[in-house]
Amino acid sequence: MSKSRRQFLTQTSLGLLGAATVYRSYAQQAADLPAGAPPAFGTGPAVGPEVSPSTFAEAEKLVQVEWNASERAMAAGSWRKTMAALYERRTGPRKVALESTLAPASRWDPMLPGLRAGPERDRFVRSNTDPGPLPARDEDIAFASLTQLSRWIEQRKLSSGRLARIYLKRLEQFDPKLHCVITLTRELALAQAKRADEEIAAGQYRGPLHGIPWGGKDLLDTAGIRTTYGAEPFRNRVPTQDAAVVKRLHDAGAVLVAKLSMGALALNDIWFGGQTMNPWLLEEASSGSSAGPGAATAAGLVAFAIGSETGGSIVSPSMRCGITGLRPTYGRVARTGAMTLCWSLDKLGPMTRTVEDAMLVLHAISGPDPGDLASVPSKLDFDAGATVEGPRVGYFPRWMNENPATAVDRAALAAVKKVGMVPVEVAIPDWPYDSLNLILFAEGAAAFEELTLSGGMNQLKAQVPDAWPNIFREARFLSAVDFVQADRFRRKVAEEMTRVFSEVDLLLVPSLRDEMLTLTNFTGHPSLTLRAGFVEVAKARSDWAPDPNNPMPTFSPPRRVPHGVTLIGRLFDEGTLGRAGLALERAFGVVDQRPPGF
Repeated sequence: MSKSRRQFLTQTSLGLLGAATVYRSYAQQAADLPAGAPPAFGTGPAVGPEVSPSTFAEAEKLVQVEWNASERAMAAGSWRKTMAALYERRTGPRKVALESTLAPASRWDPMLPGLRAGPERDRFVRSNTDPGPLPARDEDIAFASLTQLSRWIEQRKLSSGRLARIYLKRLEQFDPKLHCVITLTRELALAQAKRADEEIAAGQYRGPLHGIPWGGKDLLDTAGIRTTYGAEPFRNRVPTQDAAVVKRLHDAGAVLVAKLSMGALALNDIWFGGQTMNPWLLEEASSGSSAGPGAATAAGLVAFAIGSETGGSIVSPSMRCGITGLRPTYGRVARTGAMTLCWSLDKLGPMTRTVEDAMLVLHAISGPDPGDLASVPSKLDFDAGATVEGPRVGYFPRWMNENPATAVDRAALAAVKKVGMVPVEVAIPDWPYDSLNLILFAEGAAAFEELTLSGGMNQLKAQVPDAWPNIFREARFLSAVDFVQADRFRRKVAEEMTRVFSEVDLLLVPSLRDEMLTLTNFTGHPSLTLRAGFVEVAKARSDWAPDPNNPMPTFSPPRRVPHGVTLIGRLFDEGTLGRAGLALERAFGVVDQRPPGF
């Protein structure tokens, strides 16, 4: 008899009688019923530990409900027959393992009934401008946009092999400062670059990403190359297959040079190798959880990167590191082979140095895959040369005058009108949008249930109250009823966003405005974060709750750092986001500035 089965039996009031007696008792009860009588709740054998009214009185505090004494007495007297057996899947004796690839039966569909799913045509027109002469210095090549690099490679002014070696050298040179690399994929990169050069020389050009070196957040499976999730328990994990996005980039001829750091299990910027730092301000971290992609792209260590977002993990590091981050519509990019944090929230997207670069990458990685039940076919209508005159850009007047908005955000709003778009005031109800995070915490705790219950979470470097180990333990006590109610609230919020987008074509918002960052992740809307200017900070910023024992560095005089704004688009309308972003990027005129020392 297994230990778990012995424990199960000894914890029941009938444990000493053995399993046979338990099931004989249940069978006898069934036999005593007249033929045709349906089963009733609470008629099975009692299981689980004894509970008392005081157990419920204490538990009520966790979910903020209150029963009276007679209600608690009834619950305590019947709990072991009515509810405790529902945990058998986890507690045994008939345990059922749930594979990490197994998705929930219920799926979030951001497209409410009656909505049109994005554009009706597929069209992708990249810019046709002259990339200019190839720079003489390697560092100038490294910081060039993907748009330029691809033209130089297509014109055979630059080889993929040379470009790969430039980035590999820079990754080795600057990683000691940034801590952004988990695995350098040198051998694979040089082999892929050699193949790309041979194919291009033979006239077999695959497109804009052919021969372009990139880095992937280390939650994307790479066959034969470790994929660690940034977490100690997985630091030696080596998958056997590539993630769907990795396959698509390989098919496009892109060259993988590094698996980049991420906050452990996709939270913030601390991983088992340390903390990833911001190239613009080395005394502060890069933000996360797409920490490595943000830092490496900003520092010119890769041509582009792939990040992921569940609740801000592309937007926040893009904002802090001064790059462009595109969070696609939920369902546009298949997540097969990527670490699951939250089935109904996770999204994969490009992190680049310019807006057009992000659109080039999105075009290559879009599309469904059978391994991701939430992924759907979608169209992308983007023309880099199209006019942006006329689109209505919604903004929230109060938000523009409150933290975290700055003068850069207000200048960006003024630029909207200058480039031919129309600013429109909008509003949303003052609802408790953070209540939606019950879904995030419950799904995340479910995704890492085994690691939490086995104690594996204790291996993670960050063990503070706002890190996953504590949050996943606390999430065990969230109410299932409240989960359903949060899901219903999610639909109500989605309906409200449908109303907003009936009034405007886009939204311009302060990137880290909590309400919009939270609710648009839950409704699945796409976002584009781009550098809009610079601000001065007198204190380093952090993703983590303030710790009086470890105060953040202060600066006198203040330090100059990039500041970005965020555009929110209609579902599956990334093309409009890209066109508007291009126009604003040109108006801002700050995209070419580099972090000092890189």
